[in-house]
Amino acid sequence: MSEKFTEGQVLQGKVTGVQPYGAFVALDDQVQGLVHISEVTHGFVKDINDHIKVGDEVNVKILSIDEAKNKYSLSIRATEEAPKQKAPRSNKPKQTYAPQQEEQGFNTLKDKLEEWLKQSGQNK
Repeated sequence: MSEKFTEGQVLQGKVTGVQPYGAFVALDDQVQGLVHISEVTHGFVKDINDHIKVGDEVNVKILSIDEAKNKYSLSIRATEEAPKQKAPRSNKPKQTYAPQQEEQGFNTLKDKLEEWLKQSGQNK
């Protein structure tokens, strides 16, 4: 393992390969790491090829180094400023439904049945 790289270090690398799950970036002639697709940019990445290609020079941050497996986990988005959040929605009160106090409107079947029985008795 190379002792010249440390976790948290930001440096420039060259993209050497692109796969659906991420991109391989060479940090020097002997060390290469993986930028997982979730670390390419802020937001959702559907197709990594829309954001990066072989030969691109990119700034990366070393997220972790696994000495035993000789693996470097890298991030491009950690070197970029996060996009600004959208302004919150207005604080207008939401319109709510207020039932009318009149007899009209929804009645249960039981209430309607009693009403119908009264009406039918008056008509006899």
